Amino acid sequence: VQLQASGGGLVQPGGSRRLFCAASGFSLDAYSTGWFRQAPGKEREGVSCISSSDGITYYSTSVKGRFAISRDNAKNTTYLQMNSLKPEDTAVYYCAAGPSRIVVCNSIVMDYWGKGTQVTVSS
Repeated sequence: VQLQASGGGLVQPGGSRRLFCAASGFSLDAYSTGWFRQAPGKEREGVSCISSSDGITYYSTSVKGRFAISRDNAKNTTYLQMNSLKPEDTAVYYCAAGPSRIVVCNSIVMDYWGKGTQVTVSS
């Protein structure tokens, strides 16, 4: 069971970036997936999650309207489209998978984690 996050890098403020999370060893369509981030000196926070059983999406207030989570079960991949990026979005972004139905986007409910990908928003 493995999750591999990719797509991070250096982005200018106001720019966009798309993160990818590829799963291997299991089928993502039976799992909810989510993106979490951790900035230096801060706790890990839930950015966005999508519940597999009902398709409900969750967003933190800091990214709502700017980020969009999606998934392609045929490719066993989940995505995070990040638009209008701000310097405060700078963090290591992690993808995770959990039970088919979730009601909160919280790291506690997630079972599997990938290694993070660094996103730096700076001019």
